[in-house]
Amino acid sequence: MKKSWLSVGAVIVVALLVAAWQAGAFKTQPPPPANAAPAGAQLAGLVVKPRNGMGGYSREKFPHWAKVSGECDTRETVLKRDGQDVRTDAQCRPTAGTWHSPYDGATWTKASDVDIDHTVPLGQAWESGAASWTTDHRKEFANDLVRPQLKAVTDNVNQAKGDKAPDEWRPALKADWCAYATDWITVKSYYQLTVTDPEKAALTDMLNYC
Repeated sequence: MKKSWLSVGAVIVVALLVAAWQAGAFKTQPPPPANAAPAGAQLAGLVVKPRNGMGGYSREKFPHWAKVSGECDTRETVLKRDGQDVRTDAQCRPTAGTWHSPYDGATWTKASDVDIDHTVPLGQAWESGAASWTTDHRKEFANDLVRPQLKAVTDNVNQAKGDKAPDEWRPALKADWCAYATDWITVKSYYQLTVTDPEKAALTDMLNYC
């Protein structure tokens, strides 16, 4: 009798596991966060057109880093914001702290190992609409602390990214793809920058990881 009950119990457990799997309970991706749907709507609203090219571009046409408060410029402000236990000297330069890079998952304890990444790179902005902006507008873009445009990341990862769009470069960590895509879309939408078809397809794909 005991063996019979054990067999029945095993069958029930297996049936429950199969039902849960069919319902999607064991999917590796979490349910979409609240910002996924708005990002998709914003992406649908962006103008799609080929990039204008880099003719005439230079980083100097996007003045950065701007003073934010006291001795602190935009770069130093982001380092303080994105780090943990950050200490600075009288000139607001970080002397200690810990920074976690979302693109590759690395953790750093020296500010010199960290770059401040523009989510939408300056060159990418230039060839998708910013070439026609005023210098003041480009300065606002390059120092934007309100939108998700600036973040502390591993320096060589930032350098590898360069001015590439999402169809050309993505964070190594797929766990960051959702945030990266929604941040990119938020910035491009606010500044009314264009996207290409391959860029839009790449962003759509990354939103599937939300």
